[in-house]
Amino acid sequence: MERNQFALYQLKRTPENRMIRFRPYETLQENHIQVRYENYEQRYLGQMKRGETPTEIRKRLNERPPRSFSGHSVSVSDVLILNQDGEIASYYVEKEGFVVLAGFIRQGSSGALISCDTTDFHIEGKAGSWLAYDSIVIDGREFFLMEHTVYGSQAANVVLDADGKLVADNVFHGFDDTVQKQIREYLNPGATEAVQATQKKPALETWQKAYENGEYLRSAEITEEQNYNMIDGRMNNLPPKPRKIGKRISVLDRLHLKQAELAKRDKGTVPQMAAEEEMERRRK
Repeated sequence: MERNQFALYQLKRTPENRMIRFRPYETLQENHIQVRYENYEQRYLGQMKRGETPTEIRKRLNERPPRSFSGHSVSVSDVLILNQDGEIASYYVEKEGFVVLAGFIRQGSSGALISCDTTDFHIEGKAGSWLAYDSIVIDGREFFLMEHTVYGSQAANVVLDADGKLVADNVFHGFDDTVQKQIREYLNPGATEAVQATQKKPALETWQKAYENGEYLRSAEITEEQNYNMIDGRMNNLPPKPRKIGKRISVLDRLHLKQAELAKRDKGTVPQMAAEEEMERRRK
């Protein structure tokens, strides 16, 4: 919301408000009645000149009411709220003068005054005025879907919180799943980072992969692979490339190659047993 704006709130037309409508503030105090925001609705939101006083705004509204002003003339029991350079003050309208109210409306960092009745809202960084035509409550906080007063459905909507802070931009399908997700991320900015951190697994060593594969797959691999450093979740790995010492292949690697050759020839025989049988045959 732009600074230097004012809003006029008037009591809702309900039977419960009949006894407090047009009553002086002193009468409400004598009967222990509080001036509550829930009993009011916003009737007008407009621009104000720098340094303009509540009395001057009241006179301007009564003498030259704007076309978009849907309420009655400014009268006793109305509440006038001024936002001057981000500082908000609420005034209870009396027959002569005003009474300053404390805590009538929740004050946010943006100094916004917004409800479902907002019709001429100005958003910082966006041209024109906006109106609220839908709202949703998530985790106990209310959010408003704002539509441009001139272009309507032809332009993208935006979502603001109750303080007028931009939550979602370029909204085309109301409070769909995507927008609700953005709202929840706005409410819990650290939760998304925590979920992403838990989803990202660290790199595993070969032996760690083996234990993740489960006992059955480990047992199957042990009977098939050439050595234990190949227990990594993939069956029938090729033996490692023979290591050469000078121009010769090491004895251990030659044994591995021989075991692989024997295992291929005698599929049902365990490689180690086949090698021992071959050595026994040569001795004879």
